[in-house]
Amino acid sequence: MTLPTLYIPHGAGPCFFMDWTRGPADTWDATAAWLKGLIADLPERPKAILIISGHWEAPVFTVGSAPAPPMLFDYNGFPEHTYRLAFNAPGSPALAARVQALLRGAGFPTAQDATRGYDHGVFVPLLLATPDADIPVVQLSLRADLDPAAHLAAGSALAPLRDEGVLIVGSGMSWHNMGGFSPAFTARSQAFDAWLGEAMADPAGRDEAIRHWDRGPYARDAHPREEHLAPLFVAAGAARGEPGRLSFRDTVMDVTISGYAFGADAR
Repeated sequence: MTLPTLYIPHGAGPCFFMDWTRGPADTWDATAAWLKGLIADLPERPKAILIISGHWEAPVFTVGSAPAPPMLFDYNGFPEHTYRLAFNAPGSPALAARVQALLRGAGFPTAQDATRGYDHGVFVPLLLATPDADIPVVQLSLRADLDPAAHLAAGSALAPLRDEGVLIVGSGMSWHNMGGFSPAFTARSQAFDAWLGEAMADPAGRDEAIRHWDRGPYARDAHPREEHLAPLFVAAGAARGEPGRLSFRDTVMDVTISGYAFGADAR
């Protein structure tokens, strides 16, 4: 069974694990409910998860190789209890080595980091998707130049993992403008999200759309810097030429956000 690949919105900090006071209390409920069903909606349960978070950049693609990654609380200003969240999923040095081998085989310099913990782009959504933390998780960094073509190619290199029971997940936000969560940006977010949904659904034109994503309507309003969109490039690259579909859409904090699945079995 070939697993699909996913691009998911990971929310705002630890938003799913606190009383939300920056808008309606139910702001993140729909996103949380969708994330809770993420694994159950797959054609089969993955043996491991490879996740690319918008919160880790490195000069070269770098893979976390700790057998038991610690927590990395890389957010600020949230309630004290959110700094005591625990996500105890094991790492997988063997999968980390496999990821490196695939990337090196495609000509990419790579590195390992045996000490880095799970950042909130990993543990926040996966605490919902895998509450028992019983699936090994390996994190892969973005490359700091955020080059779309390179991230597409890296995803393509990692595609064999899909036949090995590894779920490839890009974790970011389809709209990530910290000054642009307001009614003034609602229509712009809708326009960008509509364009993104159409572009991701078209396997023939998807790579070209990703390479020139910043030509989309209000693209730089959506992403003044594209680190939260770049995980999508990897997820899409790992399913080149295969169907893509919108799997989630909601309005939060006055803007539209979305998630995508790629591959013949995308659900």
